Amino acid sequence: MTRFPPKRTAKGRTGNLRLARSFFERKDSGGPSGSPVVVGLGNPGRSYERTRHNAGYLVVEELARRHGGSWRRKKKAESADVSVGPANVTLLKPTTFMNLSGSAVAGHQAENLILVHDDLDLDPGTVRVKVGGGAGGHNGLRSAIQNVGPDFVRVRVGIGRPPEGARISVTDFVLGRMDAAVKDAIPAAADAVEFVLENGPEAAMNRFNVRS
Repeated sequence: MTRFPPKRTAKGRTGNLRLARSFFERKDSGGPSGSPVVVGLGNPGRSYERTRHNAGYLVVEELARRHGGSWRRKKKAESADVSVGPANVTLLKPTTFMNLSGSAVAGHQAENLILVHDDLDLDPGTVRVKVGGGAGGHNGLRSAIQNVGPDFVRVRVGIGRPPEGARISVTDFVLGRMDAAVKDAIPAAADAVEFVLENGPEAAMNRFNVRS
């Protein structure tokens, strides 16, 4: 459930664009074996429902609501099958707790995955799309990378960092109640996932990674 606050090490833009293009080219040609899987990172249980760390859960729940998905329990996740445009998509909410999220996606191919997660390094309510890269201190991402490698699409929901001088740990901050700006960004993050599925991650980055 915890994460550490080091700064991300940026991967070259050229490498990220190459990954983005190859992702969409595979989808155009029928893709690798398996349909797209959208994974919302979070922690199970009522006490975590509205915490900053559960932004990913809320996004996939929004997608299930939009597209008529019904949740069913699996061994390490809850899943819902939906159709987004021409794609048959599986939505997943790992039930392993954040630090072991990757065990719920083990066996999937990274190029089929879109992970939705909270992000300390983005201002609250900001939505960004990224392909590949490191964990950036996020233990759910770290677990996913350990299980499937780094080359999946990420939809990042900014939660910001604790105010300067505030006597609160990063762990307590991410497990604190979600700000209104983050809650209001959930529909936009769901839009970003839909855009990735329908148009590819490079087009999604061009649309959502623009500074306002």
